[in-house]
Amino acid sequence: MFRSLMFFATLICCGAVHAQTAPSAEDIASYSGLHLAAQEGRADEIRRLIAEGADPNIRDRAERTPAHVAAFASHDDALRALATGGADMNALENRAYDVLTIAAVADDPELVSLAMELGNKSNLITSVYDGTALIAAAHLGHHEVVARLVEGGAPLDHINNLGWTALIEAVVLGDGGPDHFKTVQILVESGADQTIADREGVTPLQHATARGYSDIVTLLR
Repeated sequence: MFRSLMFFATLICCGAVHAQTAPSAEDIASYSGLHLAAQEGRADEIRRLIAEGADPNIRDRAERTPAHVAAFASHDDALRALATGGADMNALENRAYDVLTIAAVADDPELVSLAMELGNKSNLITSVYDGTALIAAAHLGHHEVVARLVEGGAPLDHINNLGWTALIEAVVLGDGGPDHFKTVQILVESGADQTIADREGVTPLQHATARGYSDIVTLLR
């Protein structure tokens, strides 16, 4: 038990270090061209700049493309204009996040659906944890996003480099409340493998039981 507590404490600290980072005020002040147009949501300007030869996959100092910037700013029309103009929808920035995972963490279901529509793969391996957008959304209890990712073909049982699936994360990193309950429900009803245990052999049901998440325990049983 002590080892597990130390592990979770370390994970929380590391998670803060490796979290997504939206463009800072300093970043935005330095932007020009497509990055600036993406930040401001100016789709017509994006189309004009690309038509004049601007590279839709240009990177800022954090290796964000204009598509990443548009996703962080939640500008759907700008993202569509970039994709139409040749932006790589599966590009990763310097923390290994793609547009889809950015949208998933932001709890933006419409942007999640749009990203997949524009070619962002739902099975892309993202983050320093070698996870997926589905794992990120499940961790946070973003159940509508989880539903859309599942519908879009996201892998239900991908195991990240922590040894966790989306179902395990929804329990281990969740709070047992309504949002995480609904997340677990969607995953279970969609066929997520409940028998996959973590590296210590602990199943999602055992984790939920240990945490006193009675509603989730009932669901998993």
